[in-house]
Amino acid sequence: MIHLSSFHLTEREVANPNIYPYHVFAKKEDRHIRFDHITIFYGGNASGKSTLLNIMANTLGLEGKEYATCNKYGRERYFERFIRECSYVLGEDEEGNSYQSIPVGSRYVKSEDILYEIKKIQQETVLQEGYIYEQVRKGMSKQQKEELTGSKKMWNEIEILKFAQEKYSNGETTLQMLLDYLRPDALYLLDEPEVSLSPTNQVLLAQEINTLARFLNCQFIISTHSPFLLGTLNARIYNLDGRDFDTVTWTELENVLFYYKFFKDREKEFKGEI
Repeated sequence: MIHLSSFHLTEREVANPNIYPYHVFAKKEDRHIRFDHITIFYGGNASGKSTLLNIMANTLGLEGKEYATCNKYGRERYFERFIRECSYVLGEDEEGNSYQSIPVGSRYVKSEDILYEIKKIQQETVLQEGYIYEQVRKGMSKQQKEELTGSKKMWNEIEILKFAQEKYSNGETTLQMLLDYLRPDALYLLDEPEVSLSPTNQVLLAQEINTLARFLNCQFIISTHSPFLLGTLNARIYNLDGRDFDTVTWTELENVLFYYKFFKDREKEFKGEI
């Protein structure tokens, strides 16, 4: 399901070349991006892939968006202005009718969000506070909060969290939390979800994403440079290291080619010839 069909970055230019986020995409002539069921933003450090996801999250009003400021060059709120100047086109349902809004439950998930959740699990002193906060975030009333605080139900849930922390490694916990975030019929922006995941778990995550996109009406826009995600996901790939938003195959990407050459140069070691 294509919930978001395309996104267009503002073409406005500013005089100061250092103003964020205008300078990030200043050299790109084509600023129009079309999406598939799964779309990947690939790029090295400072390529703008995380910035692009956050710009989209703010423009779409997704849960998980982060505000960014640029006060160094005066009082102009450049990030807010940039967001207002971007535009997007929603997708269509199976009957060709245009969607009127992004699905409820859609969200922007960053790797640091997952690591923060793991940190909460690992620190028993903040488990109660973190648990109550999460319930309030989900819509719990003040009265319900007071009834839950210190209750048997709360401590049972905390024991489950503690058990999960003891049973699973950080990578396994990360994978489980990521999968817990993902629900049918939604748009997900994932920023480097491979962080803390072993190659095996990266492939497992990618396979789950493929399934959600194909059968459960989910759409994913993912930033990554993991060859395991790039090679497993059935995705349209944009190389942000290029001049414009050019689509490529995963085997063309510099990071992937580096891995290939690294292991190719050591092929004899794998064959036991050295």
